[in-house]
Amino acid sequence: MTMSPTSPPLPASRGPLSAAVVACLQGGSAPPATLGGADPLGEDVQLALHLCYELHYRGFAGVDPEWEWDPDLLRLRAELEAVFLAELAGQVKGGSDVTEALDALLVEPVPGTGVSHYLRDEGEWPQMQEYFALRSIYHLKEADPHAWVIPRLQGRAKAALVAVEYDEFGGGRAERMHSRLFADLLAAAGLSPDYLHYLEQAPACVLATVNMMSLFGLHRRWRGALVGHFAAAEITTAPSAQRMDEALARLGADPACRLFYTEHIEADAVHEQVMRHEVVADLLDREPDLAADVVFGIQATDLLEERLGAHLLDSWRAGRSALL
Repeated sequence: MTMSPTSPPLPASRGPLSAAVVACLQGGSAPPATLGGADPLGEDVQLALHLCYELHYRGFAGVDPEWEWDPDLLRLRAELEAVFLAELAGQVKGGSDVTEALDALLVEPVPGTGVSHYLRDEGEWPQMQEYFALRSIYHLKEADPHAWVIPRLQGRAKAALVAVEYDEFGGGRAERMHSRLFADLLAAAGLSPDYLHYLEQAPACVLATVNMMSLFGLHRRWRGALVGHFAAAEITTAPSAQRMDEALARLGADPACRLFYTEHIEADAVHEQVMRHEVVADLLDREPDLAADVVFGIQATDLLEERLGAHLLDSWRAGRSALL
């Protein structure tokens, strides 16, 4: 059995489903696919899904790599995915007007009320550190789930998406990879840069944002949704990155913390145009029936980011930590 030296340890479970998956990965048998009345966006389901998906990334220390394609574990994952997808579909508006869905992301309330606005205007350094720790679950694998859609695209859409990914992976320079820049940010902020170091402290609303990417990426059927998600992420990042840089400047943060965000201010403004006019446009020219899936990916991304933002702001305004 070959293990990656960077594989993180298995986390503690958060309920019967995640406990069954942990026991399975520790050498037991695959758990039965019985979800009962588990909350699709709750701690137990989201951690169980995250454990299943992580087998396709770096795996876990001491876990046999053969579990990645175990049929019984995949059956459980399919049950978890079904309830997760149904919950997302039930909470978004839906539709097939991609232009309208993308344009909606460009409209921000005045005055702004999101996490980056809060951190820019009144956030304190411990809250910034919590934000970094929680977003590390996403940013330390930032471009990886999107790479799964590459063989599922054709022509201009494929070429343009690869161009965006090339930037995400540092243009061929390991030290410029966006995931590496975030690891450098963590270290400069006095936090651990280790992959999934903060998994134990990340609540379900954090895990859901990453699980959605993994789900869309691993299923060809959801290629349109993954493109929608990727486009939404690129459209919304540049303005929030600008505010984060201003927040870090106000707090006197190490320049290595600011580099991750200054890189995104310029890069994602370009990526937004490429995703919208090259990737999405060409995909829908070739497969117009995917429009509703693209919209679903956009709206589901917005939904889960809003849930995460609400958790952070509710916690901080109440004077408590956002970490588990």
